[in-house]
Amino acid sequence: MTRLPGSTYRLQLSADQTFADAAALTGYLDRLGIGALYASPLLESTAGSTHGYDVTDPTRVSGERGGEQGLRSLLATLREHGLTMLIDIVPNHVGVAKPAENPWWWDVLTHGEASRWAGHFDVDWGAGPILLPVLDADEEKALTELSVTDGELRYYEHRFPVAPGTGEGTAQEVHDRQHYRLVSWRRGAAELTYRRFFDVSDLAAVRVEDPAVFADAHRTVLDIVRSDDTVVGLRVDHPDGLSDPGGYARRLRAELGPGRWLLVEKILAVGEELPISWPVDGTTGYEALREVCGVLVDPDGAGLLTQFAAEHTGEKRSAHAVEDDGRHLVVREILVAEVRRIADAFRAGPGADSGTTGLDLADVAAGDLHDAVAELLCGFPVYRSYLTPEITEGRAAADTAVAVARTRRPDLAAVLGALHSGLVREPGSDYATRLQQTSGMVTAKGVEDTAFYRYNRLVALNEVGGDPARFGVTPAEFHAGLARREAGRSRTMTSLSTHDTKRSEDVRARLAVLAERPASWAAKVREWSVRHPLPDRSLELLAWQSLVGAWPIPADRLAGYLGKASKEAKLVTSHIDAVSEVDEAVAAWPEQILADIELVAEIEAFVAEIAEPGWSNSLAQKLLQMAGPGVPDVYQGTELFEYSLVDPDNRRPVDWDARRAILERLDAGEQPPVDGGGAAKLLVTSATARLRRFRPELFSGYGRVDAQGTAAEHAVAFSRGGGALVAVATRLPEGLALRGGWGDTRLPLPGGFDDWHDMIANRPVDGPAPALSDLLSRYPVALLVRPA
Repeated sequence: MTRLPGSTYRLQLSADQTFADAAALTGYLDRLGIGALYASPLLESTAGSTHGYDVTDPTRVSGERGGEQGLRSLLATLREHGLTMLIDIVPNHVGVAKPAENPWWWDVLTHGEASRWAGHFDVDWGAGPILLPVLDADEEKALTELSVTDGELRYYEHRFPVAPGTGEGTAQEVHDRQHYRLVSWRRGAAELTYRRFFDVSDLAAVRVEDPAVFADAHRTVLDIVRSDDTVVGLRVDHPDGLSDPGGYARRLRAELGPGRWLLVEKILAVGEELPISWPVDGTTGYEALREVCGVLVDPDGAGLLTQFAAEHTGEKRSAHAVEDDGRHLVVREILVAEVRRIADAFRAGPGADSGTTGLDLADVAAGDLHDAVAELLCGFPVYRSYLTPEITEGRAAADTAVAVARTRRPDLAAVLGALHSGLVREPGSDYATRLQQTSGMVTAKGVEDTAFYRYNRLVALNEVGGDPARFGVTPAEFHAGLARREAGRSRTMTSLSTHDTKRSEDVRARLAVLAERPASWAAKVREWSVRHPLPDRSLELLAWQSLVGAWPIPADRLAGYLGKASKEAKLVTSHIDAVSEVDEAVAAWPEQILADIELVAEIEAFVAEIAEPGWSNSLAQKLLQMAGPGVPDVYQGTELFEYSLVDPDNRRPVDWDARRAILERLDAGEQPPVDGGGAAKLLVTSATARLRRFRPELFSGYGRVDAQGTAAEHAVAFSRGGGALVAVATRLPEGLALRGGWGDTRLPLPGGFDDWHDMIANRPVDGPAPALSDLLSRYPVALLVRPA
């Protein structure tokens, strides 16, 4: 079994942060105590990609990032410092925004179904030419702007191949003879003939369930893994999009061997566990994010914030109702092509046999079947089920989905029953496979990318893997979750910030303070919204929280975020149906705010009030993550306070020189104050990371440690390493201050020993049951260790 790193550090690699840049950071990561570099995708991707998930050629290492030679040099540098590498891979799709950069896609467009790569893509060849939604909305006019240049079909900057023998005549005539058709971008939602990633037409899905496709898509990555033990393992992006995620995981595990680390980017609902048939070590850690942030949210703030949100928006709706609306919007407007293809597959497969389903499809109208599929997709309580002919994991999810759908549409009960029967009795059918693949899309787009921008009572809860309906996490639930992780998935990753989170960990930590002061927050938003309204009241709740959560933030960053957020919410504007006056008002709002000198002073005063408890929350969640079960990941730059919003805001350049300088001062003995400079967070991060790396035996096992005294509820603590390590953090710091501090509260330490040392404050601990007023006098967290 491969020895896991004590922690990982996620780097977003691109043309602006190359393999050489990563190699130059290796010394800093080593000093920080990190065990492995966690690299974003390394293979050739669309030119200028800042994320790498749009792989264009899985057979080559990215030239922009430094090519194979640059990668080998990076691996050698990591090896010199005793570090390893975790590589992110993308098996579900490839980038097709620029066809000429993707040799597989270019060949398919050139030769159609006769292409040697045709079977690599999930194309509905019976539906006619491949539809490429790249033209302007006025399709007829756009077609007049085509040209044939250098043997290629051109539409402005877009380039497409011309099949042999079809290049004579006008550009439109040439176009009409190809294996593809250029159509308006508006037709992608309803008419697309190839499977894509969610609703992103520029990412075409590939059929890695086919052994030949798997081999072609993974050959280069597996060669890198097998040729260099510096690569500790792989992280798999979006397994829910695959036809059989479990089968894929088993094949990949067989290729990797039993020792390598294998993680999946699987978002688990509250209480959901990874399928036991998946031979993986765990997830990328969103469930830990929910627990760690949630235990710092005051549940007593739920009532007032819920009431205020209803008052402000004029709607009193539950989170589940908002999520249901989001799901239905997605199947009605965004994933229409996918729903249609599922319905067609049902008619052609199990649905065609009335003896199997108990339904004569000749009597079912196309619209009713389409609606029934949509309702079934919206009813899943989790992202998807994993039913196959051999394995029936997720059957309960399928049963729940049909029950929910029948409740909403009792008139479709018979059709829904047939759909359910076809899913559970023929789980290997094309219909069942597509239904399961698409349910995850519906949840991701309907909940994460719609409801999470609409239900805005406290957006610190609106995070990937979170459940905004649950107002925080109780200490009992927190400890149970961490104990369960240690017992069942100790090799999983844990995260607080990722490239996909809606806001950084420090923004969430500051916003969690609002739950401790809901009345004052509501009063501020009421007043400020009168002075500077937005086109939508729900958006106002999100905007003001984003403003104070990320303050200070320049107008351009906030405008970019609010523009994306308003379109994701799809209430008054959207990506598909943009409303210019709304978009202009949203874009202008940040400048108007920053130009209002009196308001800026009020915002600064309010942020100053919540800054210190926000810093306390930031240090608390960083310690709880870094010291807790699993392998903690540090997202690039977040070892200091980092107030970023959703991508691309969280991919801004990191000031590495500042971090190096602070670490040098810490190593020289500086004990920094808890202030906006963030050095205290780097201290917490480095102290824990170094301990994990050099004394890994301390980070096994798990035990709850309870404080005793009048303020015991404000401490959350646990022990590890057989009781040789204790982590303790302050919880609900505003309430603690209001009650006058820790008072008589003490923390009885395991075993009654009195030879403890606080690795963060770098001082001995007073006795076997130290007073928290002393223990946490310098920092709101402590990491206690007994001598080896």
